[in-house]
Amino acid sequence: MNFNQLKAFYFAVKYGSLSGAAEALYITQPAVTKQVQQLQATYGVKLLNRIGKKMVLTDAGESLYDFADKIFQIESQAEESLRDFQQRKSGRIRIHASESFGAYYLPAIITPFQISYPGVQISVNIFPNQEVIENTVKLENDLGFTSNPVEHKKLVVREVLEDRLVVIIPPSHPFARKKILKPHHLEGQSIVMHEKGSATREIVDEFLSRNRVNTSISLELSNNEAIKRAVEQGLGLSLISENVVSEEVKTRKLKIAPLADPSLKRKFYLIHHKGKYISQPLQILMNMVFRWASEYTKAHS
Repeated sequence: MNFNQLKAFYFAVKYGSLSGAAEALYITQPAVTKQVQQLQATYGVKLLNRIGKKMVLTDAGESLYDFADKIFQIESQAEESLRDFQQRKSGRIRIHASESFGAYYLPAIITPFQISYPGVQISVNIFPNQEVIENTVKLENDLGFTSNPVEHKKLVVREVLEDRLVVIIPPSHPFARKKILKPHHLEGQSIVMHEKGSATREIVDEFLSRNRVNTSISLELSNNEAIKRAVEQGLGLSLISENVVSEEVKTRKLKIAPLADPSLKRKFYLIHHKGKYISQPLQILMNMVFRWASEYTKAHS
């Protein structure tokens, strides 16, 4: 089998277009088309059908793509293994993370790692949970961090941390004088909510429903910084991960109102592709993640 032809077919399917494959392989689009046509001609089978601008795999194409996926995963592992022997304590680690973990937890892990291993370049990109998962399945990163549990046959999933959600309020809010909040105290309150589909929103919605508490949503926002600013400005209270608001609590811009419900917790997960080659620097970083998580849990228990 001609591996150049197989790779052209594989990348055309992976990126959903001939132009995407051409860009990934640094060749022209006509060259990709020719490679795929030659592959089909060699074996006398149709691998792809074009429906408008969309490419649809035939049964033979699906079978070949699964084999190609395994082949090029092994190729990637082999290259990374050789680079690991060549570089040892140098290289690059690509991390994709959900907003909360990437912005508020990950820096505490990466900073000491980079001090110890300055030759290892780390890039962190923030994506929605589902995108982190999809990118990890496609081997577009080395590690992913999500705030949703994941079940996927191609992924290794390990729980990193469980952190509690807290009620945040401006210091002038009447709740600031309460020693403890019970769920019914939230009845009728204006709440600044995370957007629908986020892990925090699902937890909060379930909590309010379970306790039969009716609230009004003053705002729906997509990131933690915007939510904190809205609460500071008196637009409502909010429920948020404790670590996310630690800086504002220290500077007394916001206050935590203690809520009598230990079930209000969220979890974070580390994920990587099952076929991912674990280099020495990557293994060291993963070890540091779990060591940091253990120390964080002890400090906040």
